[in-house]
Amino acid sequence: MKKNKLNSDISIFIKKLVTHNGSFHADDIFATAVLSLLLEKKGEKFEIIRTRDHKIIENGNYVYDVGGIYDEEKNKFDHHQKEGVGKRENGIEYSSFGLIWKKFGIEVAGGQREKEIIEEKLVAPVDAGDNGIDLVENKCEIAPYYLQNMFFAMLPTWREDIETDEIFKEAVEVAKNILNREIIQARDYVLAEKEIKEIYKNTEDKRLLYLEKNYFYENIFFSFKETLFVIYPKKDSNTWGVKAIREDPKSFKNKKDFPSSWAGLRDEELQKATGVPDAVFCHKALFLVVAKTKEGAKALAELALK
Repeated sequence: MKKNKLNSDISIFIKKLVTHNGSFHADDIFATAVLSLLLEKKGEKFEIIRTRDHKIIENGNYVYDVGGIYDEEKNKFDHHQKEGVGKRENGIEYSSFGLIWKKFGIEVAGGQREKEIIEEKLVAPVDAGDNGIDLVENKCEIAPYYLQNMFFAMLPTWREDIETDEIFKEAVEVAKNILNREIIQARDYVLAEKEIKEIYKNTEDKRLLYLEKNYFYENIFFSFKETLFVIYPKKDSNTWGVKAIREDPKSFKNKKDFPSSWAGLRDEELQKATGVPDAVFCHKALFLVVAKTKEGAKALAELALK
């Protein structure tokens, strides 16, 4: 009897994460991933339960994508109610992932700005897909391969007799890895944003920014209306690049292309066309040129500005 009581006492401290069983989607996978990271960060033990048993659902510490209730205070995060659970200002409805991120995003991501970056980049798109909202116009017979497709590929086919609960846990580990990387990306984006804004502030000719580090977060530059090019070090090849800034983050059109006569040229051909002795390469799409030195990159950028 004492042993049973001890096991019962221990089980009280194990948080129950309850969602539906059967097939899974990106929203319940990522919702589970967020809660897992949250509780791991707190050092709390938990178990993932996939069921539609009402008694188990009622006793869950965190219930999501099942149960018919949205109550943030009680950690109930279903979104399948007839009346819905609300929309964002951009019109995208919430799914269980979004509802959980809304409450716990700051704690998991490490800050408000980081939470917002991941919300826009990952959470809202997953919610849109789960609620049947098209975010892009398909202009070709071939459709993009979405994050949701990856998780769908993990589901057993009609010919396979595989337990979905185990596959679900594998999918959650994938989602946790993605979230952890996005958190790191968001954190470093915030740091880069501060440094780049300071560089921009202290640059006289704002058409061209000089970066001493390879800040590859292009979205930062879109708010700088005057900036056309940025010079940055390419550590992987020990060279310097000059990149054209796009007009819009959702477009491949540059504010200003490099000269069309440079397109696709390499080494001696590019050196002859530009007069820059250490020029290495110009992309045929005219958004990138590379030189061996910072001075060479500066010379190429100044030529492009003219």
